[in-house]
Amino acid sequence: MTYLRRLLFVVMCCSVCGAAVADDWPQWLGPERDSQWRESGIVENFTEAGPQLRWKTKIAGGYSGPSVADERVFVMDWVPGTGELAEFLHEGAPPSNQNFVRKRLPGKERVLCLSESDGKVLWSYQYECPYSSVTTYAIGPRATPTVDHDLVYTVGAEGNLLCLRVSDGCVVWSVDFKDRYGLEVPNWGTASSPLVDGDRLICIAGGDGSTCVALNKRTGKELWRAITAPEPGYSSPIIYTISGQRHLIVWDSHSVNSIDPASGELLWTVPFESTFAMSVATPRIENRSLFVMSYNRKSGMIEVAPDGRSAALRWNGGPRTGVGGVHNTAFLHEGHIYGCGNGGQYICARLDSGERIWSTYQPSSSIQQDSQKKHRPVSWGNVFTVRHADRFFLANDIGDLIIARMSPRGYEEISRANLIEPTHRVVGGRKLVWSHPAFANRSVYLRNDKEIRCYSLAAAD
Repeated sequence: MTYLRRLLFVVMCCSVCGAAVADDWPQWLGPERDSQWRESGIVENFTEAGPQLRWKTKIAGGYSGPSVADERVFVMDWVPGTGELAEFLHEGAPPSNQNFVRKRLPGKERVLCLSESDGKVLWSYQYECPYSSVTTYAIGPRATPTVDHDLVYTVGAEGNLLCLRVSDGCVVWSVDFKDRYGLEVPNWGTASSPLVDGDRLICIAGGDGSTCVALNKRTGKELWRAITAPEPGYSSPIIYTISGQRHLIVWDSHSVNSIDPASGELLWTVPFESTFAMSVATPRIENRSLFVMSYNRKSGMIEVAPDGRSAALRWNGGPRTGVGGVHNTAFLHEGHIYGCGNGGQYICARLDSGERIWSTYQPSSSIQQDSQKKHRPVSWGNVFTVRHADRFFLANDIGDLIIARMSPRGYEEISRANLIEPTHRVVGGRKLVWSHPAFANRSVYLRNDKEIRCYSLAAAD
């Protein structure tokens, strides 16, 4: 074999091997924190039997989505205590609205590490963690673990930040946001997933002057702190490059803020108060247009100035404009917003104005429902959106995974399968699952309050 042929053979082998390497999903919303799944070799539609179940593993309650890295799956849960009475945490009579009743509930939070190949538990780490958030929703952790090489970072519902070794679950360092920063646990717990940026671990902590903090990711030493907000909110931080400058975007209960991630300097702030401090969705950007949405049909677009040093609210959505989603994060594509709004109404709207192009209840509805019921709102209806190539994977809160194409021309459902049982009963009586799935290794990973499941989404050979 000549040298040229040998070189060509090596290049071809490397290309084939490289193409065969599966992607990870090491943090909230995927590798780039952008709700995009970039693996190839994925099914075009589901068979009548649905995707093949690779494995399932029993776990306890929680909203925390799984993360997947280096042939391991990380997930959090909470095991309620026994033999103790819960106590109300209100001065005087508790609120009449069950969405605001808080009790102290005994229990333990856990971090679980599973084998990606078969779901077996490789290690677990647990710690005492009585819950103080609203009782109806006090079923487990909210934030997705963040994996960075040999370390995994987790934030529990009561503000316990842990840095654990990936190999064995040993604690490298830890911070209690209540003790260090004076966090007052929000109504619905602490929910923001930590973000790794170089040597920094960026977290939403709460407290006076420390709504957002940056810590050395290997030691936990504080590097900087920024912002004071009435409440920290529930949205996870994200970094965008705008006009050549890096912006750490933090949406707290009352404003959207841009921070220099290296120094902690506040670059700009735009007032945008969320109803009941429910800033949950991750802000999304296209060019210099930043979109946010929250409960009570509230949404808006903030335009960042060309120099990146200021920003202003350009439109504010309402019942007939924008996309007022609660628990999901919208997806922006070619000047349009795609996301699930109030009552499960899935909407496409113009990013520059908030004008709605179309809407449908089909993604949030059960496949068993008749055509008339598909057009009715559902209590707390929610759909998570992940883009793959030229289509989308949509995960609704009744356990369906949907393959669909969406554009300003409309919604086209290609295929769907019911993959996991909704187990969490909310006020109103409906059972649902509110955990964002992970997509990696040509598979999808979903959890409820009883188990985590892995299904193959690989195309047939």
